[in-house]
Parts: sequence; C-alpha cells; structure tokens
Amino acid sequence: MKTSNAKENILTKIKQALNKPVPVPFPQSEGNSSVFKPLAQDADLEFAENFTSLQGRFAYCADKNELAAHLQGLLTARKWDKIYCRETGIKETLSSAGLVIPYFQNLAGCDASITGCEFLVARTGTIVMSSGQASGRTTSVYAPVHICIAYTSQLVNDIKDALLNIKNNYSKLPSLITFATGPSRTADIEKTLVVGVHGPKEVFCFLVEG
Repeated sequence: MKTSNAKENILTKIKQALNKPVPVPFPQSEGNSSVFKPLAQDADLEFAENFTSLQGRFAYCADKNELAAHLQGLLTARKWDKIYCRETGIKETLSSAGLVIPYFQNLAGCDASITGCEFLVARTGTIVMSSGQASGRTTSVYAPVHICIAYTSQLVNDIKDALLNIKNNYSKLPSLITFATGPSRTADIEKTLVVGVHGPKEVFCFLVEG
C-alpha cells in the first residue's frame, strides 16, 4: 500500500511539472546557425576521406556502367555469389548496365547485401538509412558485408541537413533512422577494438555521379 502511494505521489509531481514547464534559461543562445566551420573541400572528397579513415571502402563511379564494372570486379575478386538485395531500382540500374547478378533470397545466408541510402553525411563519413527504404530495417546490418550505392545528389554537409531532408521527403517520419559510420565496432571487451560484432565487418560505398 505504501509503495502504491509513493508511486502515485511521483506521478502527480511529474504531471504538475509538465503542466508548468521551466523556461529556457538562456533563450538568446538558441539558434539555427551551425557550430561547425564550412567544409574545407568538396563534399564528395570530404565524405571519401572521412569514410575511408573509419575503415570504410569507397569507390567513385562516373556513371552506372562504371558502377557495374566496379561491382563486378568486387564480386569476382571475393568470389561472392550470394548477393541479397530488395531494392528494385538498384536491380534495374545494374541490369541495364549489363551486370547480371543471381540474387540470393535468404538474408541470413548471403555473402553481402546491397542497399541504397537516404543521404551521405560528408563531415562524418556517415551513411544515413531509414525504414522507409525498400531494404527495410535489417538488410544493412544483418549481412556480413554491406554494399551501399549512393549518388552525389545525396551528399549533405551535416547530420542536421540529412534529418531535415528526410523530414521533408516523408509525410510521416520513418520509424527507424540509421546512422552507419563505417563497419560495426565495439571496445566493450577489455577495451580492445573488435570489428563486425554487432553488424557488418565491411562496408563498401559506391558513389555514382548524378
């Protein structure tokens, strides 16, 4: 009975606090101006440098034919024949460029997955994805290797820009927005960095002009 009364008292205090919110102590400090300096170079170069510095593997493609050639070279070199992809647009682009891939239907047993993305953040080398894409929530994180195909038109300077654009592109914000900055990594065990524990061990980004 005492526990119940204590709980009710806490909930009552919370409700009262919400009804009388505390004003921002320094309203003049709030603003929309960026705290970052402008990028020192083009966004594509900035992204490539930051992405590769975090163990991401980057390739620039002038068009879809060069994309197909790069991707074919990767699949041949790694001897991958179990490629998972749920995005019809990507499949059609690669097919129209002459690349024939016998897509694998089981994500759990694939060699690599191919997805698109929402945006690329140049300043941090981050791939931004969401559940609003055809690939859904799991494709980019469950496969041992993630291959992202993006376009230069998807490059933005900062994370804030990516979030604002996603908000503008959807009538309802996607239930999941993912920020992938290089391969999965953790240092939870004895402070030793281990790659690929909670996601893909390798991440490739093919940036196509367009």
